[in-house]
Amino acid sequence: MKKSLLLAVLAIGLVAAACAPPTPVVVEKEVPVTVEKEVVVVVTPTPEPTPVPLPAKVKIGVGIDFTGALAEFGAALRNGSDLAAKHFAEAGFPIEVKYADTETSAMPGVEAARTLVDVERVQALVGSLASGVTIPIAESVCIPGQIPQISPASTSPLLSVLPADEGKDFLFRTCPSDALQGVIMGKLAADLGYKTVAVLYVNNAYGLGLAKQFQQSFEFRGGKVTAMVPHDEAPAATYVSELRKAAEAKPEVLAAISYPGHATVYLKEAIEGGFFTKFLFCDGTKSVEMPAAVGPEHLAGFFGTVAAPAMGDSYSIFVAEYMAVYGALPPLPYIDGTYDAVAVIGLAAAAAEARGLSITGVNIRDMLRVVANPPGETITPGAESIKKALELLREGKDINYEGAAGSVDFDENGDVVTPIMVWKYVEEPPYVVTERVEIVIPPK
Repeated sequence: MKKSLLLAVLAIGLVAAACAPPTPVVVEKEVPVTVEKEVVVVVTPTPEPTPVPLPAKVKIGVGIDFTGALAEFGAALRNGSDLAAKHFAEAGFPIEVKYADTETSAMPGVEAARTLVDVERVQALVGSLASGVTIPIAESVCIPGQIPQISPASTSPLLSVLPADEGKDFLFRTCPSDALQGVIMGKLAADLGYKTVAVLYVNNAYGLGLAKQFQQSFEFRGGKVTAMVPHDEAPAATYVSELRKAAEAKPEVLAAISYPGHATVYLKEAIEGGFFTKFLFCDGTKSVEMPAAVGPEHLAGFFGTVAAPAMGDSYSIFVAEYMAVYGALPPLPYIDGTYDAVAVIGLAAAAAEARGLSITGVNIRDMLRVVANPPGETITPGAESIKKALELLREGKDINYEGAAGSVDFDENGDVVTPIMVWKYVEEPPYVVTERVEIVIPPK
């Protein structure tokens, strides 16, 4: 009985166990969880587009002396040219300037000009400084190529009557002829009380032209030129032979009609050798480097001549603009005239364009007197005035450019007339001061 009961209980337990739900099995498993990250969006502003420079309206070649006897003038005159180009760009009529070194020598100067005209394809040329370089450039390159040429510094009277330019009208200048400077230089020597003068001059068109005009003017006033001694255009190591010839008749003073690269050498030799102690100078020997090399005490108190700037509003504007860009304006000649040469070419090109003409050398030449001579509204240096000129030209109105160096009123020979300055060397840098300006030029 007990055994049967036990078996029954066991049977019921087994049945209950079989009927019970299974025990769940927990299996651990890695489940990926996506976590949203904060996204920071950085917005970069679109940069303003860089203004694209306007294409040049005209290409101007500038052949000036960065080496040779006139090397001292090169950098300052380039500044004058660059300043004019800057003002035209600001006025909305960009011009391109191409430079070449004319080396104060005829053959290299002609080759430099050929490069500018034949390779760079300039439509006008500014330069050179030395008349002995400007003339062969005109004869060999510019006149045959119908390229107008404006020298800011070549003062030889021969430029006025150059046979190669007769009936062609391609040669101009923004400085006066030595027919004017030579008269005032001779008058100056007489005014200073000199009775006898020897002349040492560079043997080129500039030196010979100025020396002859000085002699005529001085002897007209009762003086006597005791010797006219030329020296080569290329700088030399010594000029003792030339100084001996100049000093032979024992004149009171030596007139130095050369360039700084020459005169620096022979002035030292004149002083150290006892040949001369008194000197008379001109535009070519107006220098800030020469007194330092020779000794300013040896040159102080002696006078010279040079083309005078206008000293009006145009010159004042030019000086302020130059100083704003480059600092002090050095007391060297023809920086202002270089600015004017580039400026009148730019205005002539603008006048051609305003009239529907292509900008060629011939059309620029034909417009030079149109923009530089009366009648017309006065235009001065500076971007604002040039911008005004461009507007007037587009409206068909006349303009009259009054330059930094003076009125650029080209006559039939391409010449201008300006006053002549009398200047003096002093012992303190920059060694040059203005003494007076001769406005009325006597005929002799």
